[in-house]
Amino acid sequence: MAKKSVSKKRVAKKRVAKKPVARKSAKKKKRTTSTKTASRPKPKAAVKRKPARSTRTRSSSSGSDLQKLDREIVDLLNRRAAATIKLLEADAKSAYGSLDAVVNTELTATLESANSGPLPLPAIRNVFRELISGARCKLRTHRVAYLGPPYSFTHLAAIERFGKSADLCPVRTIAAVFEEVNRGHADFGIVPIENSTDGRVVDTLDMFTRLPLRICGEVQIGVHHHLLARCPRSEIVEIYSKPQALSQCRDWLARNMPQARLIEVTSTSTAAQLARDKPGAAAVASQQAAAEYHLDIIASSIEDNANNVTRFAVIGDETCEPTGHDRTAVLLQIPHNPGSLADALDAFKRNKINLTWIESFPLRGDEVGYLFFMDFEGHEQDPKIKRALGELEKKAVRMEVLGSYPRSIRAS
Repeated sequence: MAKKSVSKKRVAKKRVAKKPVARKSAKKKKRTTSTKTASRPKPKAAVKRKPARSTRTRSSSSGSDLQKLDREIVDLLNRRAAATIKLLEADAKSAYGSLDAVVNTELTATLESANSGPLPLPAIRNVFRELISGARCKLRTHRVAYLGPPYSFTHLAAIERFGKSADLCPVRTIAAVFEEVNRGHADFGIVPIENSTDGRVVDTLDMFTRLPLRICGEVQIGVHHHLLARCPRSEIVEIYSKPQALSQCRDWLARNMPQARLIEVTSTSTAAQLARDKPGAAAVASQQAAAEYHLDIIASSIEDNANNVTRFAVIGDETCEPTGHDRTAVLLQIPHNPGSLADALDAFKRNKINLTWIESFPLRGDEVGYLFFMDFEGHEQDPKIKRALGELEKKAVRMEVLGSYPRSIRAS
């Protein structure tokens, strides 16, 4: 009996001993299972990261390519500027000769033929304009007076002609532009002379009769007017702008803004300032003025003539050399007799000269008669132009050659 009881105890002990072993193995299995479960997402995460690494690599490669291009562009621009400076130093006899490069027809033709896009030609021309402007200022900074304030259309014409590196100085009137140049306070001036909608700018032509300045060049700007304000169109009760701008938009304003009162001011920039500061006010001005004075564009391109162009004269004391694409301007007074104008104009016909513009305005004071402002194709040094001027002078009471200068292309 004793033996049996001992054996039973041993069996019981064995059974008891086996149980913990079974639990441990179960725990191990659970741990192993949980470890496997936790490790399953790792391959997925690794797969997800691969495209991110690839994108970064491509982005880094693109950035490196752009940086290389940028360095090459900067190097080429500086080489072009150095060549321009060398060319200008060789042309010491004429300070103005260096300015012709901005509107040089050969340069424009080169840019046009070389440009395959996607940049439009005006954008390419702007780059070269500023490059040449910066190169000129390495030799001398030209001071240019213009009819201001900033961001008027005359200011935009000054930028188009001289670039932003020039010392551009706004003045309040056309007469003040002439005075600044005549007194030597500015090297050049820029003033509006003619508009395709309104015709002549009387103040400019009148100043040519008063002061002995020459026309050294021209700028043609495509003029696009916009209605600018800080309030909705329905709340606009006054519209400000210079007389010429209001005139160039008269039909649109009559149809679309009959409730608003039109008020003339000295410039489109002054109008923009008033629209910014005065409740219920709007301005007719440029897109650049909208950005400068933080105004909304209520309506775009409201000019009645889609091909509205203003021609600006560059005035100074310089004489331009012939380029083969020139225009000459003359101020002429002839006897106030029947047929005298026809006799004078016959000089152009005989010499086969294309007369491009003629304007008349009455003489001042008690004297009866008219002054005629003319311009025509050709340079005063051309033989046929010399002959025609000689014939005109014989029939004239007064004749002044206001200058020969390169014809410009239209800037949009």
